[in-house]
Amino acid sequence: MGKFFTLFVIIVFQFIAATAQSPSKVLKQAEKALGGQKAVQSITSVYRTGKITRLRDGAAGSYSSESAKPNLFHESFDIGGFEYERGFNARSGWVRDSRDGLSTLTGDASVDMQAEAVFRNSLWLDAKAQRSKIASGGTVNVDGRLHNVLILGTPKGVNIKLFFDSVTGLLSREEVPSGDNSRTIVYSDYRKVGSTLHPYRISMTDGDERFDIEIEDIKLNTQITRSRFDFPSVSGDPLPDIRSLLAELQENEDRVERLLDTYSFVQKNTKRQLGRDGVLREVSSETVQLSFYKGYRISRLIEKNGKPLNESDQRDADKDAAKRVEEIERTIAKKEKNESSGPPDRDGPRVSIAEVLRASNLLNPRRERFRGRDVIVFDFEPNPTFDFKNAKSMLKFFGKTAGVMWIDEKDKQVARLEAYLFDSYNVGGGVLAKLKKGASFVLEQERVNDEIWLPSVADINLSVRVLLVKGIDVNQVVRSYDYRKFATEVKDAKVGEPKSP
Repeated sequence: MGKFFTLFVIIVFQFIAATAQSPSKVLKQAEKALGGQKAVQSITSVYRTGKITRLRDGAAGSYSSESAKPNLFHESFDIGGFEYERGFNARSGWVRDSRDGLSTLTGDASVDMQAEAVFRNSLWLDAKAQRSKIASGGTVNVDGRLHNVLILGTPKGVNIKLFFDSVTGLLSREEVPSGDNSRTIVYSDYRKVGSTLHPYRISMTDGDERFDIEIEDIKLNTQITRSRFDFPSVSGDPLPDIRSLLAELQENEDRVERLLDTYSFVQKNTKRQLGRDGVLREVSSETVQLSFYKGYRISRLIEKNGKPLNESDQRDADKDAAKRVEEIERTIAKKEKNESSGPPDRDGPRVSIAEVLRASNLLNPRRERFRGRDVIVFDFEPNPTFDFKNAKSMLKFFGKTAGVMWIDEKDKQVARLEAYLFDSYNVGGGVLAKLKKGASFVLEQERVNDEIWLPSVADINLSVRVLLVKGIDVNQVVRSYDYRKFATEVKDAKVGEPKSP
C-alpha cells in the first residue's frame, strides 16, 4: 500500500509539473538536457550511419542521414535491394526509390520537406527568426510517462508536433507531415557526442511501414559534400540544348503576353495569418474579374470574403472599372499625340523568365512528368559572374533568389516555379522597404485551350519592413480560374462582362 501511494504521489506531481510548464520552459528544459543552448546551436552539420530493420518482414539494411545548416537534408536506406532516399538541397525537395524512380516534390510534399529540412538543422531555436509559432498541445501519457506536447507551426501552415519527456526534458517523439502521409518518429537511448546528447535508437512509422533504426556512428560539424544533397544522377534521354530552350522560352513568353490579352479570368486573393496556436487561418479574401484593354489591366471587384457584393457596392466597383477604361483611353491618346512608340507599360518593367534563367546557374537538369506532360526541371541559383549591379531592378531581386522550375518541353512555357529569397532585398537602398530573407514564392500554371499555360495558384509568404519602421507579414494565396477567351472592346460592352468566346 505504501509503495502504491508513493507511486501515486509521483505521478500526480509529474502531472502538475507538466501542466504548469509553458512552451518556453519546456524548450529551456530540453535545451539544458541536450547540453545547453549554445552547444546545440554550435552544431553546423550532423552525419549519422547505422542499420535499419523493416518490422513487417524483418528485412534489414544500411541507413544514413545528413543535415547541414541552414536547410540541407538527406536521408537514405537500402533494405534487401530496395533503395530509398529523399532530400532537400536548398532549392528543391526530391524523393527516389527503386520502384517509382526519381521525382521533384511539389505541393504539400514540397512545403513539408522544406520545413523538415529547416527543423533538422535548427530544431526550434530559430523559430522567431523563421516567423514560426510554438504553441502548447497539453500533456499526454506515452508508454506510461507524461509528456509535454508542443506544436511548431510554420508560416506556410506546416505543423510539427513535438513530445518532450516531462522528467528528462528530452525530445522523445515527433509527428512530421509528409505530403499525404505523416511520419511518427520515436527517439531513445540518448548518448553524449561531444558536448551534446543524441538518440542512438529511432523507431519510425511512415504510412503503413514501420522501421527500427540503430545508429552506430554520429559525426558532428564535419564537411559534407554538397552533392550529397543534390539529385542523384540518373540516365535517360538527352536533354535539349539549353541556349535553344531559353530562346524558345523567350519567344513564347512574348506570344503568351499577347494571348493573355484575349482572356478574361477570375482571381481570388486570400489572406492568411499564423495564430499564436501555430494554426494558419484564412482571415479575409477579395475576388476580382480581370481582363486586358488595349494592353492594360482592368480589375473589377465582385466578391468580398466569399460573398457577392451588394447592389450598391457592385455599382461602385463597376464605376471604378469604367474610370480605369477612361484613364487608359487618355493615356493612349497622350502617347499618340507625343508620337511615342512601343508597347504600353502595363505594370512597370517586365522581367521575363528567360532573362532570369540567363542570369542564373541551372543545376540538376532532369526530365519528369507534371500534370501528364513531359517537362524539363531545373534547380536555379544566381550566377556569380552575372552583372546584377547594372541589371533591371526586378532582375536584381532575382539575383537573391534560388529555387526550382518546371518547363513544358513541347510548349516551351513555365508550368511551375518555386523560389525563395536567401538574402534580404532592399528597395530604395533599404529606406523604402526591406524584404527579409526567407521569403518564398510558388507559382503553378495550368494548360488552357491546348495553347497556353496560365496562372492557377500563387502562394506568397514574406516579411517586409517598410520605411525602416513598420514590419509587415504577407501570407497570401492567389487563385486564378474561369479563363474565357473574348474580344475586348469595352466601349461596346458592359464593363467586366466579356463578349461571348
